[in-house]
Amino acid sequence: MAKEYSRTQRIGDQMQRELAQLIRREVKDPRVGLVTITAVEVSRDVGHAKIFITVMGQDNAEDIAQTIKVLNSAAGFLRMQLAREMKLRSVPQLHFHYDESVVRGAHLSALIERAVAEDNQHPDAFAPEDTKE
Repeated sequence: MAKEYSRTQRIGDQMQRELAQLIRREVKDPRVGLVTITAVEVSRDVGHAKIFITVMGQDNAEDIAQTIKVLNSAAGFLRMQLAREMKLRSVPQLHFHYDESVVRGAHLSALIERAVAEDNQHPDAFAPEDTKE
């Protein structure tokens, strides 16, 4: 049997798809780069939604903070546009947050690759010792 999704999860999934299109199409601010919406968490009462984003090509904290600030200031406009697209009685308040999981994952992956490379440089360090009979 397929897993049933709650109403808030379905709303979050639809909001993720709609917001990705709206940000790309409607937000004309040059401070907003290539934004990817990684997740949307909608509260149980559908009053608030946390939108987690990553920004392509912006690695420093100032640019990311600027993008978050611009998106949070455009939240009212985006909410109004969502209301036109989605069939909901009330559209949640939008709160944008930076998703650090992608950066953290890349960092952990680099650490693992470095450890494997160091292990390959010393192949006999972890080889079992010869036992004498």
